[in-house]
Amino acid sequence: MPTPPEAEKQHTGPEEGDQPPSMSSRDAAPPAPPRRNPCCLCWCCCCSCSWNERRRAWRASRESRLQPLPSCEACATPSPEEVRSWAQSFDKLMHSPAGRSVFREFLRTEYSEENMLFWLACEELKAEANQHVVDEKARLIYEDYVSILSPKEVSLDSRVREGVNKKMQEPSAHTFDDAQLQIYTLMHRDSYPRFLSSPAYRALLLRGRSTSSSEA
Repeated sequence: MPTPPEAEKQHTGPEEGDQPPSMSSRDAAPPAPPRRNPCCLCWCCCCSCSWNERRRAWRASRESRLQPLPSCEACATPSPEEVRSWAQSFDKLMHSPAGRSVFREFLRTEYSEENMLFWLACEELKAEANQHVVDEKARLIYEDYVSILSPKEVSLDSRVREGVNKKMQEPSAHTFDDAQLQIYTLMHRDSYPRFLSSPAYRALLLRGRSTSSSEA
């Protein structure tokens, strides 16, 4: 008697689709997630690796010029008259290389050194004539001191910040003029009075008096 199809199916075992996965298929590694553009891992979420690399190089180059601002001892020693003039006006302090150095050291103790660094970066930008370099420096300044993602963000009001954002569409040497003025005013009104009563400035005044007495 011919074997019924049902019985023949029982003897042939489970169908291929019902069989448990083979050892090789179980051990196969899961599919790798799609590769992300390395740029997407950076804090600024930029989309250009080449720009990201250039940005780091430009920042390193600029910081090598700006960050090691010479201390007062490394500059030409200010005369007692120059030191006293710093108390006459904030402009005189900021126009003096030694004065800026001492003031920057003071700002560092108050955790507001970025205000001086931003002001210096803006001064450097205004002295640049090459438009390509202006574009690069403007982007660096924005990322370092204006972006809300930067640890060195300076305090700007919404009006000035919005103006900077608009000007960044076509950067120029004067893109940050309003922001620089606001930070200059902030240092003048907030930090400068405390600097004049700080131990560092008092020590310089006493040193100047001692020098004047010895010369007399």
